[in-house]
Amino acid sequence: MTRLRGLLLGASALAIMVAAPATFGQEGEGRAAHSSSYKPMASSPTMITNVNIYDGRGGLIEGGSIIMAGGDIVAVGQNLEAEAGMVIIDGDGQWLTPGIIDVHSHFGVYASPQVKAHADGNEITGANTAEVWAEHGVWPQDPGFARAQAAGVTALQILPGSANLIGGRGVTLKNVPARTVQAMKFPGAPHGVKFACGENPKRVYGQKGQSPFTRMGNVAGYRAAWAKATEYKRSWDQYNEKVSAGEDATPPTRDLQMDTLMGVLNGEILIQNHCYRADDMANIIEVSKEFGFKISAFHHAVESYKIADILAENDICSAMWADWWGFKMEALDGIRENAALVHNAGACAVIHSDSGIGIQRLNQEAAKTVADARKAGLDIPLAEAWSWVSYNAAKALGIEDQTGSLEVGKDADVVLWTANPFSVYARADKVFIDGALVYDMNDEATHAVSDFRLGFPGEGDDR
Repeated sequence: MTRLRGLLLGASALAIMVAAPATFGQEGEGRAAHSSSYKPMASSPTMITNVNIYDGRGGLIEGGSIIMAGGDIVAVGQNLEAEAGMVIIDGDGQWLTPGIIDVHSHFGVYASPQVKAHADGNEITGANTAEVWAEHGVWPQDPGFARAQAAGVTALQILPGSANLIGGRGVTLKNVPARTVQAMKFPGAPHGVKFACGENPKRVYGQKGQSPFTRMGNVAGYRAAWAKATEYKRSWDQYNEKVSAGEDATPPTRDLQMDTLMGVLNGEILIQNHCYRADDMANIIEVSKEFGFKISAFHHAVESYKIADILAENDICSAMWADWWGFKMEALDGIRENAALVHNAGACAVIHSDSGIGIQRLNQEAAKTVADARKAGLDIPLAEAWSWVSYNAAKALGIEDQTGSLEVGKDADVVLWTANPFSVYARADKVFIDGALVYDMNDEATHAVSDFRLGFPGEGDDR
């Protein structure tokens, strides 16, 4: 069992936990069920100066500064002046970026250590399980969160797995220590819903002799679900119209599965679609046009380069790996220049992890993509490439107005790097979330720990 120590930013934080639990996201009075109870950690007005800045939107500021106060970015640029009482951090030529955002993680639902008891990511009881929510399976004390934080990850989306055509809702989290998932939920972030196309659903259900057995069955399954959701939405629209007109009306019977799909049709829930092949993505786009919904992002998307223009026309992001390919048939036609070609077509390119290891070096994954692009004659500025792990990722999650770039008024989710973050030698020196210092490479008191990283009493440790 992970003890209280696993929640804290080092042993010295015990007094904070006892004296002020709200620091870690105490649930507030009057909060709606399943909503965010996140509260930013305490912070002081801070100025980081003498740094080179990638702003997340393609801009580079050399010898710049940033000022954070009240959890927000209040100034970014050159020749900024500090106010009295501010904490001043001299970056001494280091690099500053928006925090990394991973749009595809399974932390908490496939927690460390990787054992069967922690496998909470796939509800393999039917091809459509839109009624389940990943957040109801997230274990907040998964040690992976702390490892990712130390690598500059300030926000991430936790998704169900890809066994089902419709796997359920995902949740976007602030990467902070907490006792409950509600205390990590990114305030105002819309839910995502995980769809999966291609091999996975037809393999999982086909081997059971169930539908879908083929890609034809996959698409038929989506269309049947959307047809039902359309009728469900119509019944609720009619009910709400009668109520608004002052008429007596009986509400339709609640269907949790259809609630999720109706949320998509109403523009409140974003589709995050596991999809490798270009033809599969094109088919899903056709289904979206048939039923009038929008796809936020295709995930993995190793063949996005084949339809980059179509993705740009439909304003769909592609969340991709730098160089994973060939591990199954639908991944066979992946190329290292994939993300670069999507970017060059004017589409929304994102680098994601889908890995507890890869999430710890997403800056290097972006760097690999730039290097492979240059070998192919595509010279993408590094400042633009940083958007793949910051602003574009925020856009895919529907939170780009709050984070993902260093702009005045946005959340102060910021990382100070020891070197240019595209360097293999770069490490996250300091990580700020809402202006609060949550990780300092040189201060062990800020390093979250758990028994699964330290061992247990009687098993060789000397605590």
